[in-house]
Amino acid sequence: MHAQGGGGGPEKRQGAVSSITDDEIREKYLERAIRELNDLGRDLAACQDCPRGNVMPVQGSGHPQADIFMLKRSATPSEIEEGVAFYGRPGNALMKSFKRLAIDPIVVFGTLCAKCPLTDPTQASDACIARVAEEIAIVQPRMVVVMGEEALFVLNGLELPLSDRIEAREGEIQHLTPTIEALYVPDIDESLDTEDAKQRFWSAFRVLGEWYDGLPPY
Repeated sequence: MHAQGGGGGPEKRQGAVSSITDDEIREKYLERAIRELNDLGRDLAACQDCPRGNVMPVQGSGHPQADIFMLKRSATPSEIEEGVAFYGRPGNALMKSFKRLAIDPIVVFGTLCAKCPLTDPTQASDACIARVAEEIAIVQPRMVVVMGEEALFVLNGLELPLSDRIEAREGEIQHLTPTIEALYVPDIDESLDTEDAKQRFWSAFRVLGEWYDGLPPY
C-alpha cells in the first residue's frame, strides 16, 4: 500500500518501521528458518539421488536458529529407525555433556553429512552432501562442532562463502567464516565404547563450554 497525501508519506513510513519491536523481528526470522528447514525436509524426502530405497532420510533436529551446529558423518541404526539425527546413544551422551557444561540444549541443532541411510555413506550423492551448506545458511549458527575426519572433509569441501579451512586439531576453536567458529572433536559414534575414547572426546568437547560461557547475553 502507498501512503495517502503528499507530505506525510516519509513520516508515516518511518513510524511504521519504528513500531516493529526486536522480538517481532526475531519472530519473523524464526518463522522463516522453520519454513526453510521444512522445505528442505520435503526436498530430502523426495530426493532420488541416493540409493536408499523406501527408507526415509535422517533429518536434522534442534532449534532452527541454534547457536551451536553439530555435524557428524552418518546415521546409526537408532537414528535411521527414528529418522532423526543424534537420536539414541549419541544424543544421550551429548545431553549428558551439555548438562556438565551448563549448555542449554535448546541452543543446539544437529545434522548429518550423509542424510540417506546407506550401508556405505560414500554412496551419498554430492548434491545430498551439499545440503549441509543449506542447513548452515538457514540456521546461521555461531559455532559448528565437526565430529571426526570424514565430517571435517565434508565441511571443508562445502567451500562456504569467505570460509577458512578447518584443521583436525582436537579441542581448538578455529575461524570458519566471519560469523562462524568451528570446533573439531572426535566422532561421537566412535567415542562411546572405551574409556580412553570417551576421555579423548570429552577433552576436546569441553572447550565448547568455555566458548559458550563467553557468549554475550542476549
